[in-house]
Amino acid sequence: MKLAITMLATLALLSCKDEKLQANNTTEVITEEPNDDESSKRAEIIAFAKEQLGTKYCYAGSEPETGFDCSGFVNYVFKKFDIELPRSSSGFEDVGPALDPRDFKVGDILVFYGYQDRDRIGHVGIISEADGMNSKFIHSSSGKEMAVMISELGSDAYTNRFYKAVDVIGKK
Repeated sequence: MKLAITMLATLALLSCKDEKLQANNTTEVITEEPNDDESSKRAEIIAFAKEQLGTKYCYAGSEPETGFDCSGFVNYVFKKFDIELPRSSSGFEDVGPALDPRDFKVGDILVFYGYQDRDRIGHVGIISEADGMNSKFIHSSSGKEMAVMISELGSDAYTNRFYKAVDVIGKK
């Protein structure tokens, strides 16, 4: 795992380029440095979340031994990284400002309306592959699978219920 993170970080650094800007016949070198600590933390969060794939769904569950509901899973994952979050999905309604889909990152939290009640927040998950409204996310599903799984935000089941995405890792 550490080797994979080191390789990703090295690739990210190697892909950074210096840009030269001309202004009044002078050259200025500008280098944009990625926030390696934040990127690494996001990768670690998703790696830890994926360790729970297949863990059974359990209403009000918050531990792998007994199973997870959606917010119990999200809370469990982020708690390991000292990030305190609401324990119920409805508590995410007021967490952070909504992100533009172009700004979605791995580790951001997706917030959804309920399956039957489209007026209240009823589901949450963690982005595992960021690609705007085509992102994939890991969550504890009470649907047919009844387990922690990865789903596509772009599917009808989730796009129609999407409320917002929030960044709880890089927030200032």
